[in-house]
Amino acid sequence: MDVLSAWPSFDFTVTAHSSEPGVAARCGRLTLPHATVETPVFMPVGTQATVKAMTPEELTEIGFGLILGNTYHLHLRPGETLIARAGGLHRFAGWDGALLTDSGGYQVFSLVELRRIGQDGVEFQSHIDGSRHIFTPESVMQIERDLGADIIMAFDECPPYPCSHSYAQESLERTHRWAERCLQAYHAAQRRATGGWPQALFGIVQGGTYPDLRRTSARTLVGMSFDGYAIGGLAVGEPAEERNRTLDVTVPLLPEDRPRYLMGVGTPVDILDAVQRGVDMFDCVLPTRNARSAQVFTSEGVLNMRNARHREDFGPIDRYCACRVCRRHTRAYLRHLFQANEILAARLATYHNLAFYHALMRDIRNAIRAGAFRAFRQEFLSRYQAPAHTSEAEA
Repeated sequence: MDVLSAWPSFDFTVTAHSSEPGVAARCGRLTLPHATVETPVFMPVGTQATVKAMTPEELTEIGFGLILGNTYHLHLRPGETLIARAGGLHRFAGWDGALLTDSGGYQVFSLVELRRIGQDGVEFQSHIDGSRHIFTPESVMQIERDLGADIIMAFDECPPYPCSHSYAQESLERTHRWAERCLQAYHAAQRRATGGWPQALFGIVQGGTYPDLRRTSARTLVGMSFDGYAIGGLAVGEPAEERNRTLDVTVPLLPEDRPRYLMGVGTPVDILDAVQRGVDMFDCVLPTRNARSAQVFTSEGVLNMRNARHREDFGPIDRYCACRVCRRHTRAYLRHLFQANEILAARLATYHNLAFYHALMRDIRNAIRAGAFRAFRQEFLSRYQAPAHTSEAEA
């Protein structure tokens, strides 16, 4: 039997469109070898083959079916060869759901002091031991094959914000050349992981915040016919207004029948803004990173759990949340754990934050299906951005 026939093939189906004027929000169903997920979807970030402070069972309990792994970091440690010998990243991490791996393009932006860009690829100096590693489109595709994610990303360059139009164009042209080479390597490997299951390859639209470059990038990549399209190079310091203008230019140029993924975004407000414009997929470190700093997302804003006002607050973290942390524990208890530097503080806060994000996406999908996204967004923001709560995270 053909090994590919034993696994579900990649498929994306739009299941509902918003019926409201001026709202491009939509729901979809994303079928992957290891899971089927409903969109719009938020994907927790598991940089080192783990979503920090969480077990795979807890992620499943919340309801997540798709998480991220980081190609650059997993290449450095423990290495894709070892992970392939373990049966791929799913088996290595004990994760039964689906996985997406990035390509290292964000590290081209974030590790500017430790990398050198050439026409053929990027040379990184490891932040761990100083060793040097060459990332080319071909080598990245091989790393991602060995990791074995359900969705893999083409190698790109994520330019900084701000940057000149000329640099953004040079970077864009390089990203397009690399995208072609990624596609060639992907098809040469028969579009499957080392472990045998099919993989979907997404292209990444770049171009900074320049409308002409975003249009060029979207049209060029659509012409290459990727399985899905990511919008990269945002959430790197630009104002939200510029990000939304960039989405207004870019999203309408992406195919209706392919998933649209906004990389690295974001806050609940950012997600609502992007869903309204027709984006399907999101990832961000905020719910896990902020949790470890005692910041929790609630329906009434972001709260700093070290704040003295919570010392004798015996109510739940979020009175509108049904997660098991809110059902069982109080703000006073969570504040005590953070004050005592207990490990459980980060675990409980992370669980709650991820449950909050998961519930937000569920409610967004329900609102789209009901033709009530605009009203849902307004009601959510009226509570979330209330003046009494919005500044507490900075206290």
